[in-house]
Parts: sequence; structure tokens; C-alpha cells
Amino acid sequence: MPFEGTPGPNNAITDVAGVEVGFTTIISGEGKLAPGKGPVRTGVTAILPRGKKLDDQCFAAWYTLNGNGEMTGTTWIQESGFLEGPVMITNTTSVGTVRDAVLAWEMKRRGETYQPWLLPVVAETWDGGLNDICGFHVKPEHVFQALDGATSGVVAEGNVGGGTGMVAHSFKGGTGTASRKLDERSGGYTVGVLVQANYGSRRNLRIAGVPVGQEIPDLMPERGKENDGSGSIIVVAATDAPLLPHQLKRMATRVALGIGIVGGMGENSSGDIFIAFSTANPGAVKDSGSVTVQMLPNERINPLFAATVQATEEAIVNALVAAETMVGANGRKVYALPHDRLRQVLKKYIRLIGD
Repeated sequence: MPFEGTPGPNNAITDVAGVEVGFTTIISGEGKLAPGKGPVRTGVTAILPRGKKLDDQCFAAWYTLNGNGEMTGTTWIQESGFLEGPVMITNTTSVGTVRDAVLAWEMKRRGETYQPWLLPVVAETWDGGLNDICGFHVKPEHVFQALDGATSGVVAEGNVGGGTGMVAHSFKGGTGTASRKLDERSGGYTVGVLVQANYGSRRNLRIAGVPVGQEIPDLMPERGKENDGSGSIIVVAATDAPLLPHQLKRMATRVALGIGIVGGMGENSSGDIFIAFSTANPGAVKDSGSVTVQMLPNERINPLFAATVQATEEAIVNALVAAETMVGANGRKVYALPHDRLRQVLKKYIRLIGD
């Protein structure tokens, strides 16, 4: 597909050096919904900005396009300009469990006598169409597994982690990632994006500028109605460019443009919440007198904005392409975006590379 920009070696958020990603995917049971028992189609995603080096914070900022959702810890990010610890993504009713488990994980790593002052960042989207969401199936051990298993390199996509039970544009959605590498003239910086896509109506879905949702109007979720735009999308954007918090806020707002290209409209009942952080300026949080930091001039920031839009767009499409058809609670079936028909539609509009 003809995406703009140059991807990094893994085309993933982990192309930003130091960033690690881990997942726990929880799938069990089938048939009729039995609250507290299943079926279970959910999980946890962990993004560690500096890997397991938890003693060094990152400059960060957040932005919400439409606020029908949650991302904890953002009040202090807005006030301080720093992100401390991982960014976690899960389902709506598991936010509290994941938050508490992050604190327990920190205590375990630093020693039982450590009393952390930490406001964990945990975001959510609702997977109740496929998952026994009120069964509280995400446990602390699932959070520990995602955190301990976080690695750099290739990142799994589709029905994994927090994205396991998610639906996007009435196709199976979930986790997606992409990256963009700037040319040396623009600084050679990298922008990486990870999304948990659970938003959007079918009729608005566009891929590579093509009205895919209108061209493939069938294969709607069974035992459910067409998504009118309700749902949510969480986006985590990372860069190694030396951006300060006010610049990262500007970067986070550009995420919305990438969502719009694919067909997201920021509808009333959607929780569209984004966080951006920079891995540059290590040690900026140290309490050692005055600190010297680097900042990219605003006049050189436009390529990073473009990279953010491009990576967000592709990360959403990657989530759709990687996801597989899933049957969940009460036998509800959500179809994956059919690759063969997608190719046909793109070819019809002369938007398929090499064909």
C-alpha cells in the first residue's frame, strides 16, 4: 500500500532506541456469556519508554480529541512535563487492577521497603462485545508478565495484548504499530507509534485514500449492530528527537490527523486519547542544580509532525490487516478485514503498489 514516509527497520514503535513493548493475551472459553467465567478475549499491553531503566523519566505530553475514555496519570504529566514509568493499555474495567499492579511491580524491582511515589499511566478501550469485560479477568500476574516480557525489535500486532478483543470500523481491530525515519537533512530522527484501535464506523473507513468501508459493506459483526463511531482509540507516540513538553503536546495533537485519514471522526462516544514522549535528554529529571537540555527549534519540527501523521495512519491499518477473525461472548463473530478483497479494492482505485 502506498504509505508516505520511510519506515524504520521494524516499522514499529521500538525503532525509537530504548523503547520496549510487552503483551499478555488472555483467551479462554466460548459460548454464552457467564459474567465472571467468560468467554475471555482481553489482555494487557506495556510500553516502556526507556526499557527497564525506570529511574530516568522522559519529557511527555498528552492530548484528547474526544474524552469519553480514560488515561490515568495525565494530570501530573501535564503539570510536570515528565512521564515516569511505563504506559499501559488494557480494557475499560481493568484500569484499576493494572494501575495497582504497576505499583507492585515497581516495589518488587526496587525492594519491598521501597515506597514509590508514582502515578501510573494506564489507558483503556472497551472490549465488551467479545469479552466478559465485567468478569475482571486481568490479574496482577498478567501485568507483571507484560512488563517483564517487554522487548525491543519486532512488535506483534492484531489480536494481542490490550487489543485482543477490540473492533475497529466494524472489522476486527486491536494493536498496531508503525514508524518513520527522517532523512539526515531533517535530523535523522525516528518517530514510532503504537495504537489500540477500537473505534470508527464501517462507512467511513478509508485506506490509502480509498473508501474501503463502502466497497466492503458486508462481513459486519454478527449478533451486533453496525458501529456508529462509538468506541475508542489509544495512541502512544515516541520519538528520539529532543522535544520539550510543549512541543510534544503539538506532536500529540497531530495524531488526530492520522486517525482522520483512516476515517475516525472523534465521535461523541469515542475515547480518543494520545500520549507522546521523547527519549532524548536523559537525566533531565535529576535534582542536581540546574540542568541543561536540548530542544529542536520549532522551525525544524514540521517533518516530525508529518512522520507522526504517517505512522499513526499506517499503525491503524496494520492493526486491521494483522487482526484475525474472532468469535467471542455469546457467539459474536467479528470478521477480519479480508486481504484478498482489500487488494481488489486498492487495485480498482490504482492504489496497489507492484500490481
